[in-house]
Amino acid sequence: MTDLGDAPAGNAARSHARGVPRQRHISGSATSGSATSGSATSGSATSGSATSGSATSGSATSGSATSGSATSGSATSGSATSGHAPSRSAPSRSAPSRTGSRARPKAGAGRRARPVGRGRRILRTAAISLSALVLATAGVGWWFYEHLNGNLHSVPLTDGSGDSAGKEKADAFGRTPINLLVVGSDGRTNASDCRLGGGCSQTGVQSGANADVEMVMHISADRSNATVMSIPRDTVTTVPACKDAETGVSTNGYTGMVNSALQYGPACQVATVHRLTGIPIDHFVKLDFSGVVKMSDAVGGVSACVDKDVYDTYSHLKLAQGTHTLKGVAALEFVRSRHGFGDGSDLGRTYSQHLFLSSMIRKFKSAGTLTDPTAVYRLADAATKALTVDTGLGSISKLIGLAADVDKVPAKRITFTTMQTAPDPGDSNRLVPAATAQSLFATIANDQSLTNSSGDKAAAASATAKATAAASAVPAAQIAVTVENGTTVTGRASAVATALLDKGFGSGTTTGNAGGTTSTTTLTYGSGHKAEAQTAAKALGLPSSHLKQSDATGTGLTLVIGTDWTSGTAYPAATPAPADTKAATSNAHAETADQSKTCAKVSPYRTVSLNGVAMTPTQAYRAASGIQDSAP
Repeated sequence: MTDLGDAPAGNAARSHARGVPRQRHISGSATSGSATSGSATSGSATSGSATSGSATSGSATSGSATSGSATSGSATSGSATSGHAPSRSAPSRSAPSRTGSRARPKAGAGRRARPVGRGRRILRTAAISLSALVLATAGVGWWFYEHLNGNLHSVPLTDGSGDSAGKEKADAFGRTPINLLVVGSDGRTNASDCRLGGGCSQTGVQSGANADVEMVMHISADRSNATVMSIPRDTVTTVPACKDAETGVSTNGYTGMVNSALQYGPACQVATVHRLTGIPIDHFVKLDFSGVVKMSDAVGGVSACVDKDVYDTYSHLKLAQGTHTLKGVAALEFVRSRHGFGDGSDLGRTYSQHLFLSSMIRKFKSAGTLTDPTAVYRLADAATKALTVDTGLGSISKLIGLAADVDKVPAKRITFTTMQTAPDPGDSNRLVPAATAQSLFATIANDQSLTNSSGDKAAAASATAKATAAASAVPAAQIAVTVENGTTVTGRASAVATALLDKGFGSGTTTGNAGGTTSTTTLTYGSGHKAEAQTAAKALGLPSSHLKQSDATGTGLTLVIGTDWTSGTAYPAATPAPADTKAATSNAHAETADQSKTCAKVSPYRTVSLNGVAMTPTQAYRAASGIQDSAP
């Protein structure tokens, strides 16, 4: 521990003749508000006094000093600078020796020995000052932590009515994936959102909200990959009975647009998405209009590219062809634009949102973005003020943990997709999930990656796709299976056969007993029946290694249940088949987050209107030359 403000300035003491009282210089020792970074550096005490670097930068963390603390190169105000004597000085008497006489310097010594009592006092003072500094720094950190926690608003994940969110399955190492439902609200529940979203001129501030944006973000159990799936808001589905825990608003359930479930609270939106997809939902995050503005500003803007001039007269997005940095309102206009991109529907909007989020992810991961304390504070403060989260994410430590999990995934292994849809037969302006959407749902629910370690599509895709194509050529209704019990458990064959019938297999499915007990379950098929065997194995979760071709010709399928499968109707040791990325991403507009050169495709259709005239977004841009662009 070095002595603050007690060493002589320079070598002044050496010039005094013996017997002449030495001047003790009062440097205004470190007061409350201890030294800041660089305080009392070499320069406040030169060679021969306190060693160079005493109380140097690093002895007190930057920013911890209060007003009046020592500044760089000095002690307190008026103290020595650059080795000169302090402005205040007073005669100093030597401390008495133990015999009562004055302490004299030893022969040849250029200065008197430091009194023991004073050194102890200095050490004690320095220790107290350092302790005060540590406490002050800790206090700031604690205030910051509590401040961010106070910003968060959290509500329950479910309304308590059963297992409405589903439950994750652990992998062989006990790790579980994370599925996060991200919701962008279109609510105008405050003056700021009314100003940003419009539509309040006659109603004023409104109550309730729909989900303008819905994305399921899946982070794999081993944190090596992630999939983000958008659900178009125009999708028609079943909204289950649920109740908003905060407002008490409830519904007995209905068929309607998926985004309307948010009117009954975030828990109802979670239950609706889980029911639609079968994907367990572990957490949710809700963001409103002003939240998008705050977040984009906090990161210093997000880079986005458009392939043509665009003016969406509904969201007010107006950009020239090329790349732009979108901040504040411009960022909100971009992610809300549904008439500017693609076919002018909600599908086109999901594609541009993926580009925006990919760019934001790349910025988060870029060098310097998360190493600047000021930027981190600004981002953390904006994010916590903007978010509503479930109680499982309702603290800063938990949000930091989630952010760390996301950061582990390389951008090239984050795949953005959009749920495959088809027109609703009852309303051409609405959508329903396409048959291929089930493959995407299953891939996410089974924690399967859409990319391999190099960032390319999973290598198993082509082989699996071929097998699936062959298997799907024979409908289950045309397949009959003979199920035999090779265990000591009564009724096993009947239980599995019933499960097959429930899955739509042929009525010719029968049961029986095997010739004896067998340890391994096998599915035997005759020549020409491999496709049927693959369909049956897939329905039961039976690995392909358990399929065997019979030497006999013309025989059908025979399933012998072994002692490795003594309960349940799905093979217990089964691991999901390798992801069929071709089926899972077919028509899903899949893109990975590392694709920085991709531009949003401006709609070629007449999706907007200017002065009552329908036109394309590019035509509208040229016609609105007097309107300022959203971003330079």
